[in-house]
Amino acid sequence: MSDTILIGVSDNGEVKGVQLGRETLRDWMNQISQSTEPTVIPEIGDVPIYGKDVVEIQIKEYPIKPVSVRGRCFRRVGNSNRVMTPQEIAQIHLGCLGMSWDALSARDSSINDIDLEEVKRYIKNANSSGRRRFERSEDPVRTLGKLELLSEKGPTWAAIILFGKDPQSKLLQSTVHCGRFKQETIIIDDKMIRGTALEQVEEVMDFIRKNINVRFVITGKPQREEIWEYPLDALREAIINAICHRDYADNADIQIKIYDDRITIWNPGGLLPGMTIEELYDPNHSSKPRNKLIAQTFYDVGLIERYGSGIQRIMNACKSSNLPMPVFEEKFGGFLVIFHKDIYTEEYLKELELNERQIKAVMYVREKGKITNREYQELNTVSNKTAYLELSNVVNKDVFISEGTGKQVRYVLKVMKK
Repeated sequence: MSDTILIGVSDNGEVKGVQLGRETLRDWMNQISQSTEPTVIPEIGDVPIYGKDVVEIQIKEYPIKPVSVRGRCFRRVGNSNRVMTPQEIAQIHLGCLGMSWDALSARDSSINDIDLEEVKRYIKNANSSGRRRFERSEDPVRTLGKLELLSEKGPTWAAIILFGKDPQSKLLQSTVHCGRFKQETIIIDDKMIRGTALEQVEEVMDFIRKNINVRFVITGKPQREEIWEYPLDALREAIINAICHRDYADNADIQIKIYDDRITIWNPGGLLPGMTIEELYDPNHSSKPRNKLIAQTFYDVGLIERYGSGIQRIMNACKSSNLPMPVFEEKFGGFLVIFHKDIYTEEYLKELELNERQIKAVMYVREKGKITNREYQELNTVSNKTAYLELSNVVNKDVFISEGTGKQVRYVLKVMKK
């Protein structure tokens, strides 16, 4: 693969042409070569486009990444270049070598730091899931070797995080900090969850269940049906993603905050280079696990269904529960998921003095994700002017926000970002 830069073509694609001498082209080539480390040798030449001379610079993909320019490495974010952090540089370098951080040997660690009973429990669960097959009497140390969790130098970081007797003694930040907030400065429940990554999933879920509401519905079956105010499957998936894909080299811990109207899950380490938030919404997006060995172990025991499918399952669970779609953001040097409680009940909307047509429109958006002026007209059999006035009123009530301009305007549920 290679990248091509055209000199003499504007950003909007207009071919203007350029006249440059051979000495200038040779000087450019030298500047590129001398400014890059490892050294990049570009291919520069003239090409005619629509009868005008254009300079074409081809940069072939370098096998070892990243390549620095004047001592700094850059990451493309949207239409701008952002200086990469040391962690991002290390992550890309390991990735191009086919490695991940969790495969490195844990410093000052030995097999004595591993809980072999936990390894035996993994063997049992992997066999039960059908995703790995081990002999029941298989030696757990031999199993660690098979899983590449044990090297000649000792246990890897993945082995410590997954099966360590006390993972936090080796990696202090491998914790999950959970809190129940009434306001940002008023905390009514707080817990720092330690232990292995596999243990943390269930402990975090226990904390969440303790701090959110549940109602019971009589269905005629022997047991009542539990209806939680957030879908537990979606929360579990987000927690697993956070634990699996966090940047363990970062000193921050995973932070879970439960508010009256929302739950936020933040883990250090944003998306890997080459991935965008927009791509996450594509059910066929590629999977790039930051910690390959940890992700593989989670998959083996059935905590991960299929690589790259977690985001879609989170969204499907929220949709099935008639909740607003979760928000995914890269924020504060990490990845943030926000789950919003369903406040858009008919009772709440009536308290806002919305009329029946407006309430119907809100329910429509809860199901479809958006509504336009024309769709409002068709839904309620009203004129364009009435639709505009009533939709504007819903916006003024802080229920809808409008997106786009002119005929492309659409209305979506307002997501409070606090």
